[in-house]
Amino acid sequence: MDVEFGLLGPVAAWGADGPDLPLGAPRHREVLGRLLVAHGRVVAVDRLVADLWEDGAPAGAVGAVRTFVAALRRALEPGRAPRRPSRLLVTDGPGYALRTERGAVDAWRFEDIAARAADAPPRAAVALWDEALACWRGPVLADFPGAAWAGAERARLEALRLDAVERHADALLATGAARAAVAALRAHVAAHPGREDGWVLLATALDRAGRHGEALTTLNRARAALAEAEPGTNAGTGTAAAGRGALARAEARLTGGAGDRAIEPAGIADGVWDRATAAWGRSVPARSQARLHATAGLLRDLAVTGADGLREAHRHRRDLVAAAESTGDTELAARIIGSYDVPAVWTRADDPDDAGELVRAAARAAARLGPDGPPALRTRLLSVVAVESRGDAAADTAPAGAAGPPVVEPWRQRAERAAEESVRLARRLGDPGLLAFALNGAYMQSFGRCGSAGRRDGIGGELTRLAVDHQLPGHEVLGRIVRLQALAGLGELTAADAEAEEIDRLAHRNERPLAGVFTTWYRALRTCETDGWRAARPLYANALAETADCGMPGLAQGAAVLVALVPVMRGDANTPVDPDEFGHLDAGPYRPWLDPLLLAASGAVGQAREALATVPRPPHDLLQEALWCVLARTAASVGHLPVLRRARGELAAARGEFVAGSGLVSFGPVARHLSEAEAALGA
Repeated sequence: MDVEFGLLGPVAAWGADGPDLPLGAPRHREVLGRLLVAHGRVVAVDRLVADLWEDGAPAGAVGAVRTFVAALRRALEPGRAPRRPSRLLVTDGPGYALRTERGAVDAWRFEDIAARAADAPPRAAVALWDEALACWRGPVLADFPGAAWAGAERARLEALRLDAVERHADALLATGAARAAVAALRAHVAAHPGREDGWVLLATALDRAGRHGEALTTLNRARAALAEAEPGTNAGTGTAAAGRGALARAEARLTGGAGDRAIEPAGIADGVWDRATAAWGRSVPARSQARLHATAGLLRDLAVTGADGLREAHRHRRDLVAAAESTGDTELAARIIGSYDVPAVWTRADDPDDAGELVRAAARAAARLGPDGPPALRTRLLSVVAVESRGDAAADTAPAGAAGPPVVEPWRQRAERAAEESVRLARRLGDPGLLAFALNGAYMQSFGRCGSAGRRDGIGGELTRLAVDHQLPGHEVLGRIVRLQALAGLGELTAADAEAEEIDRLAHRNERPLAGVFTTWYRALRTCETDGWRAARPLYANALAETADCGMPGLAQGAAVLVALVPVMRGDANTPVDPDEFGHLDAGPYRPWLDPLLLAASGAVGQAREALATVPRPPHDLLQEALWCVLARTAASVGHLPVLRRARGELAAARGEFVAGSGLVSFGPVARHLSEAEAALGA
């Protein structure tokens, strides 16, 4: 599909490389919209004239239509040879037809995805409904709101969209994600108060989210809204009556008249929690070791409850470690430090200073215990060192520059040795939970060089099998996310799809909401690989919105810049970079590698070369291949040979992979970037 078309919003067309095609004046776009609405059928010239000039056609209208069509053909197929027939906007008998694949038109693509979603199980349906609704950029044919020829198609597609919103919410409820459904349904019923199904779904979502009183209030609001929407309807017939019947059934269900309410078991558990925590406060003395141990366990469990819990766990963990160290009890401190075995998947630390301090605390405790200390405790401490030394978090000197040869960095050697020893000790002890924690550390230290997707796939596979065999659901989710990322880097997208489905199922079943952030990003990457940047762009917008408040700043900061780089880096070496596209974005931790690219693109070649001379080498993490590719492109554009040679050498180990191992963004095959670097060096 060289050209894609848009009806779900203003009429638009996009080339294969992403930018909008210049369709010309409103009449040109109206002709295109009219042909798209015809679904590939021929529209006679006389019909086009009548539709475009509803109040009466002027003299020369037929010639004007032919001029509009000729201009559209030039815009849609700029490379078409003179006198060669158009293959998109064709002449057929008495008129014209637009001949394109279903996947090339956003409205048709929306319908096809919606049809798949309707037949899918709930978890898969949620993702498909998300994808379908992301096709919408605004109202149907938004630039021709009063056109009579668009009325029927506008009404049909809008009805399908409203149904999709409600079925998406229904799928969310089926997966247990009631809270996620509430916000969308509130906006839905506010915009369309006559949709009784929307009101019933909102009340159900509120009830299942534990807001029973608000759910009943919503039903009362719904009655008033439906009556106002259909003021002339008799009590026994029509939409309002049907709505009142549906609302009555919902009220009977929510008040216990039909079936059990989903919130009741959780309500019982909340009562037990309140009584147990009160008893704990009365029974356990202040400043006791028991409180330190219990707090450590609480923080570990809190970290997997969602964004708020993760933020709170991070905020209090360092204080807890300091409190344990202040007791002077080496084993107690070691147990508290090593107890935080929360699965960690992202390789950039949320707080590098905090991570560095935890590494030092774990190293101090390990040194005090000595090599003959309890092996399980030593394993845990070494695993903490390996996990928290992700990327450059444990660096005690500035990273080496990208323009020089590779440098042996002592802090990385210490972290890698800690990972190796912790796995060896855990295997010897035969403790599956301990081995899972150690393998997490081994994963974090598997980025010593580019091209390690195969190794990470092996670690993820072992973690997954271990977790399945020993009922460790948190580490099973981790293992599958590790595999998801690795498989994306290896280009094995069908296998990655299966992992994404299983991650979503496990995350719902075991209440691990943050896992969905990673599958959301992967599905945007997947769409980019199969359907192109244009189709993936709205999915990336959703991923950025979901990530913004996920409690993982190491993932969120600068993510928008990574997305903005996708169409640039997926193009060839001549793909232009528009610095204005990046001017409003916070580059976060990626600023050192972005700035030289933008300087080169703005024509400041000398400044770009100076920036490359001092730019640090990319961190050893999930994005190292991507950042080396950015450096290679910049160095090639300004002729900075030291960085270009270093980038080529680093990327050579990943020649058979894709620049997609992060599971977030893909810059295409590594081999293509290597070829461009080698061509630049040869030149």
